[in-house]
Order: sequence, then C-alpha cells, then structure tokens
Amino acid sequence: MTNRFVLSILPQSVSDLVELSMDTYPAHTLTQTVSECRNCGNTIDENFCSRCGQPATLKRINGHYIVHEIEHVLHFERGLLYTIKALLLKPGQTIKSFFSEDRNRLVKPIIFIIVTSAIYSITSGALHIEDGYIKFSEQHASATGAIFKWIQSHYGYANLLMGAFIAMWMKPIFRKYDYNFFELLIVLCFVMGMGMLVLAVFALSEKLSGTPLMQVGSYLFILYAGWAIGQFYDKHRAANYVKAFVAYLLGMLSFALVALAIGVTIDFAIRHSNNFNFSVAF
Repeated sequence: MTNRFVLSILPQSVSDLVELSMDTYPAHTLTQTVSECRNCGNTIDENFCSRCGQPATLKRINGHYIVHEIEHVLHFERGLLYTIKALLLKPGQTIKSFFSEDRNRLVKPIIFIIVTSAIYSITSGALHIEDGYIKFSEQHASATGAIFKWIQSHYGYANLLMGAFIAMWMKPIFRKYDYNFFELLIVLCFVMGMGMLVLAVFALSEKLSGTPLMQVGSYLFILYAGWAIGQFYDKHRAANYVKAFVAYLLGMLSFALVALAIGVTIDFAIRHSNNFNFSVAF
C-alpha cells in the first residue's frame, strides 16, 4: 500500500520506470550469493560454472551418491555397457560419432582400453588361463623373456604401445583419409578394448567347457578389429576391410619384432659385458 502511494505522487515517467525495475529485478536476486569456481576461478552466480560446468557446491557422498554412480556405469544410454553395445553393433559409426558429435556418452577411450584389459587380465588370472594373444616361451631367464612376460601381465599398457604401431601402419595404408595419428590411436583404443572383452569371454568359456577356445577368441579378436576399422573408414568399400586387416597384422608383427629386438640387444649386451669382465679378471 505504501509503495503504491509513493508511486502515485511521482511523475508518470518516473513511476513507470520504478514499476518496471521492480518487476524486472525481483528482491531475491539482490541477495543472490556470488562465488568463485574452485576449478577455473570464474565467477559463479548459478548452480554451475558457465565456463567449465563445475557445480557451485558438491553434494556430500552418501548412499544415494554410490547408487547413482553405479547406475551411471551400468546405464545402457551412456557409460560402460552402452559403449560395449555400441561398439559391438556399429563400431565405425560409433567412433565417428565420438569424433564429431558426442563425446559424453562413451567411456573415454584410454580408460576403456585399460579397464577392459584389466577385466581380461583378472579373468585369465583367476581362471588360470595361460594362453594370451601374445605368447613367448623360453628355457632360461633372459631380458627378452622378461619383456614378453611384462606384456602378458600388463595388457592395458601393452595395447596402447601396440596401438601406436598399428596406427603407424594405418596412416599410409589409408592415406586418402584425413585422420591424424592421435585420432587413429583413439580408434584403436576402442577396437582393442573390445578385443580384450572378447578374449575374456572366451577365457571364461574355456574354463567352463574344458575346451581350448582361446585360440578361437584370438582369431575373432583380429577379425573384429579388421571389421571395425574397415567400417570406420567406409563400410561400403570391401577393400577397406582387407586393408584394415593387413594394417592390424603388420602393427602386431612390428610391435612383437621391436620387443624381441630390444630383448635380444639387452641380452647380447649383458653377455658381452660378462665375457669382458671374465677376461679382465682372468
């Protein structure tokens, strides 16, 4: 009542301006809390930072938070299970979409290959499945044997290294396509991650059935890789599937030969050093 009385004695133009100000800026906005983003330092006057998306306040971790995180991982519309489903059905289209449209629905590629490699390593270790897709046997301990044992027990990191070799072959073989080395490495993180899951499934099947199936799983792994990579470039060109298969095999072979060469060089240097020490002592 008092406000309306004050407005009534003001000139009409001033009265309209005051009413407009009262309607446009509600009272609660005048006392709204303004804080600084802890992530990027930007001023926050809403629930989220407009620059980096960081929440203004983090909710306390409780049972609801844990359930929400589990649902996020197991959700079929995003997360791990969605990533597996999409890469299983339409790998080429899914990876292209990750590059150009949406990078939030899929698990990040490097995390994906490390997690899936860990799943395979845990599965094969728990089931005592010795056959991997890279095998090496020796009679005496050597640096070469140590290198290949490391590869067999650290498939996640080994796959990243092998992916670099395969990407180096993909670049010249598919030179008409404008993808850089790092984009090809991301493609291989997804493809090889799915291969690790294929091997994990066959490791479990071998244990349950008592039939040696890991070799079959290795063949399917390579066939899937050729199909997925070929589909990524152009699913309508049959030659792309052959090229992808060749690039993958050449990359695997190159990786194995480089690992072997490093091991042999170290072993040779150790033997030469021992012989030299023996000659000096004599």
